[in-house]
Amino acid sequence: MNAIISASELASELAGERPPVLLDVRWQLSAAKAAGVPAFDGRAEYAAGHLPGAVYIDLDTELAGHAGPGDGRHPLPEPSEFGAAMRAAGVSADRDVIVYDGGQGWAAARAWWLLRWTGHPSVRVLDGGLAAWDGPLETTVPAPEPGTFEPAPGATGLLDADAAAALARSGLLLDARAAERYRGDVEPIDRVGGHIPGAVSAPTTENVGADGRFRPAAELAERFKSLGANGDPAKLGVYCGSGVSAAHEILALAVAGYEAQLYVGSWSQWSADESRPVATGPDPQ
Repeated sequence: MNAIISASELASELAGERPPVLLDVRWQLSAAKAAGVPAFDGRAEYAAGHLPGAVYIDLDTELAGHAGPGDGRHPLPEPSEFGAAMRAAGVSADRDVIVYDGGQGWAAARAWWLLRWTGHPSVRVLDGGLAAWDGPLETTVPAPEPGTFEPAPGATGLLDADAAAALARSGLLLDARAAERYRGDVEPIDRVGGHIPGAVSAPTTENVGADGRFRPAAELAERFKSLGANGDPAKLGVYCGSGVSAAHEILALAVAGYEAQLYVGSWSQWSADESRPVATGPDPQ
């Protein structure tokens, strides 16, 4: 199954006999100006208008766990809590799920990745997000029939800090953050700027066009091939600041036909440990 769906395809599926479950995950990191400041909460925007039947999902509380010392900003949620949130939203393993956000795609990709990692067989992201939708919106908050989804973690690859470091040496570890953060020119959130030694800069913003939609699969495949991807999922990983935009890069890789592992702790976890090495500048080492 494709990892993404167009707005026209979604409209057709919503008109079918068994429409997909819709999850609205509007959230933006850009509102978090410093460490510890909550990111943008999309509940007000959701209340003002959302896709018909869509259930709001909060990234910080339902797609991430409580961040303890050394965890990074967005650690994985407890599977039992994630499962409860998904069932309350109407998610079942035998029903398609479509996830969308305001258009950036990062938050939707985090939900997509978590559902895949916990074993859901059919989840896609609305390409371009709500901005790509030209159909009706509603303000009614739905009360879906509870779903039956039971998470089974481990269906996709997951890296810890040591495994990410090893992959940067022996495979390909992509850094999905902006190039200036990778180089260490600026660091607006974390303790120190720079990147994991050996990681390759691959800003996730370069995977989409001006309209926020993914570039064609062939273009994405060529991009990742030029960065060193060889099709071996055991040799390909991605990280970012806190495990959100990296999920979007993994989604782009999926569109291009690649499977990749996610380092969820990402730079927020790596840089918090002063014993871990930091590289700066445009070169991986």
